[in-house]
Amino acid sequence: MNGHTPDITLREAQRSVDRWITTIGVRYFSPLTNMAVLTEEVGEVARIMARTYGDQSAKPSDKGPEALADELADVLWVVAAIANQTGIDLTDALRRNIDKKTLRDATRHRDNPKLH
Repeated sequence: MNGHTPDITLREAQRSVDRWITTIGVRYFSPLTNMAVLTEEVGEVARIMARTYGDQSAKPSDKGPEALADELADVLWVVAAIANQTGIDLTDALRRNIDKKTLRDATRHRDNPKLH
């Protein structure tokens, strides 16, 4: 908890994004536009990562965990919007994805010599 708002579930996040988009934001962008927006936001995360943890020089706006946190939140926002407009429940999807990876990769990473 950050002291401002209580923790929220993925389902609550999807509802909050939907409520904001359909009131303050007027309406959803098209799914294709949201895909482009998602790509843009992931690029902003990449820029901060490259400048913070990679070899590029950081700009003042790229510094600090707040900048990365804000960009990661932007990514989550757009993912929630895309999920909403395509009928995906992210809670169920993530649960199924974790189960899939657990079954598929039960020993794969543990047995990978590159990770030791």
